[in-house]
Amino acid sequence: MSLTDLDKKIIKEIQTDISITPRPFLDIANKLNIPEEDILKKIEELIDNGYIRRFGATLRHRIAGINANAMSVWIVPEKEVNRVGEIIASFKEVTHCYERHTLPDWKYNLYAMIHSKTKDGCIEIARKISEKTGIKDFKLLFSTEEFKKTSMEYF
Repeated sequence: MSLTDLDKKIIKEIQTDISITPRPFLDIANKLNIPEEDILKKIEELIDNGYIRRFGATLRHRIAGINANAMSVWIVPEKEVNRVGEIIASFKEVTHCYERHTLPDWKYNLYAMIHSKTKDGCIEIARKISEKTGIKDFKLLFSTEEFKKTSMEYF
């Protein structure tokens, strides 16, 4: 299935902020001048065909009191990456967890973003991750300023 013009219009609408109303898809349907049922059916098709993976909300974490972020970087033996990655990803304070290629002078291959109310909270979460995974070789890179935080726009 290739994307139709209507598919692209729908994606354009749902990739931005969706109205906080009882029927947000009705607002989109009215804007596109098609029935709400058609919007919902098309979104379901886009999900079924793998174009849409998930819907999510972006929380402005600093406003919500989550003032500390740390990108944790871990040196994990290749054969342990899946096991360790799954453990790290299971922590509710972790929002992103990725394996990446190493460089000759940078051996860290597993990355995870940790969020907490305080810097000490991030350190404690990393300590718990280390304890649970058995991985001791890690660093925490703390965010100092946010320059951009947006969702990807495709159309």
